[in-house]
Order: sequence, then C-alpha cells, then structure tokens
Amino acid sequence: MSLFRRMRDITVATLNEHLEKSEDPVRLIDQYLANQREQLVQSERLYQQCVSHAASLRQQYLTALETKEKREHQALLALKAGEEHMARIVLQEKLQAEEKSVQYHELYEQAKQSILELDEELQQLKADYKEVADKRSYYLARMESARLQQRMHARSSVTQDGAPRMFGRLEERVSDMELHARTLRDVRKMGRESFYSGGNPAVDAEMEALRNRLKQEGTQDHEQTIPLTKR
Repeated sequence: MSLFRRMRDITVATLNEHLEKSEDPVRLIDQYLANQREQLVQSERLYQQCVSHAASLRQQYLTALETKEKREHQALLALKAGEEHMARIVLQEKLQAEEKSVQYHELYEQAKQSILELDEELQQLKADYKEVADKRSYYLARMESARLQQRMHARSSVTQDGAPRMFGRLEERVSDMELHARTLRDVRKMGRESFYSGGNPAVDAEMEALRNRLKQEGTQDHEQTIPLTKR
C-alpha cells in the first residue's frame, strides 16, 4: 500500500471516529472537505507532473532508439565502403544509444505504472470526497429534520399540556371553594343542632324555669279541686 493511500485511509478512519463523537457533524465534514479539496489539488498537480515526466522519459527512450537504429545503418554503410575503423566508431555509439534506450524504456515503464496507480488513487480520492459531500447533505437534512421535530413537539406539548394544566388549576380552585362551602354548611348545621338540642346554658335555665312554673300551676289547680269534691 502506498503512502498516499495509507494517508487517505487514516484520514477517512479519523473522520468516522470524530463523526461518532461530534455534536456538529456538518461543521466537521466541512473541515474535512476543505482539507480534501486541498489534497485533491495537490494530487492532480502531482499527477500532471508525473504525466509530463513520463512523456519526457518516453521521448528520451524514442530518441535513443532512433539513434541506435541510425548508428546501426551508418555502421553498415561504412563497412560497405571499406571504412572498418569508422564502422567500429559508429557501432560503439550504436551500443551506447541502445543501452540508453533500454534504461529510458525501463524508467518510462515505471513512470507509466506510477501514473496508473496515482490515477487509481486520485479517482478513489474523488470518490471519497463525493461520498463525504453526500454525507454532509444527509447529515444536514437529518439535523434540519431534528430541528423541525423539536419545534413540532414543543408546540404540541404546549397545545396538549397547556389545557390540562389550566383545567387542573381550575379544578383545584373549584374544589377548594366547594370544600370551604361544605365546611361553612357543616359548622352552621352543627350550630343549629347544638342550639335546638339544649346545649345552650341560657336555654336550659329558661326551660327549667318553665318546668317549675308548670309544676306550681299544677299544684294550685289540684288544691282548688279537692274541696269541691267533699261538698
């Protein structure tokens, strides 16, 4: 695994870990996306540099290959002309060009492989960026839904709980008034019962006086009735 890919994996893992603990995931995602945009710019710049370098290596390889073929042809002409010494010199240059072409061809192949890997990682980085951007939209929508739900429940609690609380207080007040009225009625009833049942000392004294008076009147009537009977 390349260093670039390892850093990308660490970054994504860190984001997921922070998202689980964050109270403001949208803000955290915005920070991550800002860092990812910067990394994308740098990676695309590096990709272009690699492409340019590979093109340069390819040109060096083709130039060396062309020089090799040209020197081989020149050596053949010199040998035909009987200039063996010149043919040897040209063949020496031909071998040098051949070695150079092999070296640059290997570097070019390595550069092409690096470009393929970098392009794959760059595409993955873009896919990660898009995925996180989509998550941002998702979390933003969830937060908005949560805010609307909170507002709805707050209004619902006022509508549903306000009336019961109001009538509850009214019920308590009416109950207190009824209790007070029953208490006064019971007190008055007890007063009347006490009054008529002889519990009042003044009334008892009057009743005793009346009883004594009735006794006296009854005695007098009896005395007056006896003589009439003897006659």
